[in-house]
Amino acid sequence: MKPATNRYVIGADVGSQGMKTVLLDVSGTVVASAYAAYDPRYPAPNWAEEDPADWEIALTATVRQVMQEAAAQPAEVVALALGSQVDGLVCVGEQDEVLRPAIIWLDRRATAQCDALEEHISAADLFHLTGANLDSSHVAPKMLWVRDHEPAVFERSRYLLLPGSYMAYRLTGETAVDYSNASSTLLLDVKQKAWSQRMLRLTGLDEQRLGHVSGATSVLGPLTKTAAERLGLTTKTVVAVGSGDEHAACVGAGVTSSSIVCDINGTAEPVCAVAHLPVFDEEGLLETHCHADPEAWLIENPGFVSGGSYRWFLDALAPHERAEAARRGISPYDLLNAEAEQAPVAAEGLIFLPCLSGAMTPTWNADARGVFFGLSLAHGRGHMVRAILEGTAYGLRDNVDRMQEIGLHPLEIRAVAGGARGRLWLQIKADVTGKPVSVPRELETTALGAAMLAGVAGGLFASLQEAAATAVAVATYIEPNPAHRQVYDDAYALYRAVYDALQEPFRKAAKR
Repeated sequence: MKPATNRYVIGADVGSQGMKTVLLDVSGTVVASAYAAYDPRYPAPNWAEEDPADWEIALTATVRQVMQEAAAQPAEVVALALGSQVDGLVCVGEQDEVLRPAIIWLDRRATAQCDALEEHISAADLFHLTGANLDSSHVAPKMLWVRDHEPAVFERSRYLLLPGSYMAYRLTGETAVDYSNASSTLLLDVKQKAWSQRMLRLTGLDEQRLGHVSGATSVLGPLTKTAAERLGLTTKTVVAVGSGDEHAACVGAGVTSSSIVCDINGTAEPVCAVAHLPVFDEEGLLETHCHADPEAWLIENPGFVSGGSYRWFLDALAPHERAEAARRGISPYDLLNAEAEQAPVAAEGLIFLPCLSGAMTPTWNADARGVFFGLSLAHGRGHMVRAILEGTAYGLRDNVDRMQEIGLHPLEIRAVAGGARGRLWLQIKADVTGKPVSVPRELETTALGAAMLAGVAGGLFASLQEAAATAVAVATYIEPNPAHRQVYDDAYALYRAVYDALQEPFRKAAKR
């Protein structure tokens, strides 16, 4: 075997539908990438779960694949970091066994636990303490749901870990939560960046079961011998604490100020801006989270179901497109986009509400559901596809407008992740928001951002700013079409009116 001469880091995006892993070299170049898919499970309405074993299998497969693709030697990998889906819960027993399927961010089952918590702390006080809304998407209510409904599992749980913390624990044997992940639990004092003793008392949760809080670029430890053998690496590879997925995506997109809004168009669509002091949205549309950069905060909507809505449509209403796309060697979404492009701007009055798993915009409402409004005999499938693209763009506008209202200064939208591949979708977002949309060279910025975190932890880069200057470049700018502005302003107003009008029906339907 030849001696190791190169230095690499690995970044992995532990997503909701799959694992994307990249190998980054010291010049900031992604020299290899790999993807492995897995699927969430939906055992009941408002429930969403995954098997953590699927994450480990996918990480192993993708790490081995990028190493083989780059012909890299194990000793050349100095560090590894994860950008992981937030708001999930993994219950780990004394023998490191997973005691039940992971409850993931899409799950909104714990509404009763939120109601019970509000008897002890007002939603407003909780928001100003933790920066997060009292909502069942967050982790603390999920922990309390397990306590209330599966007490044997709760009692046997040595650790109550988030997805990223669980994966890092499996790699190193150490438990930690970075500031960004912790700030979405309802248990962190977001200003102090420490577990809130008040919230721990109110919930009865023990910080020893959660892991200590640390910065995303901190070294958690080296790979254990078992993990190193599994991944095909060595115990000289260190593991950074890592961060939440949207936080890593902002790092990988080079978003360093509030003038650039990071639009992360995956299964969900987090909308994020950086602040160097904690800023609070009193209406609660935007939460105040810690950033992957330990010196900053991320003012964000954690994500409405965007790409997930498009995938639902593909799976449920376009079953033949996958086979046709495979035959032609293209994405099935290319076929649907072509249909949507033939439909007129604003889809001839057809409105889609992207609330298939409750609403995160224009308000947070676990009772909300997806809606097509205005269907007529004049509408075809292309209109419905376009309405989905436009409805999610209206959700983006909800958040960009609110950022402006609370004193941030959004001038540009930087689109990343899978949804940034669709030129039509990008143009619709520019037209709906009136903001130019930029697209970086590397779209999968969560994995890239995780690799940049690893690069700082492993000494390839002195800081995240240096990593961004080295690894991030913008490939495309898309300007809004002023001819479409008025028609989209009118359609956006209708979208808001439809959502507002359905609040009582949503509430009644949820009680059935």
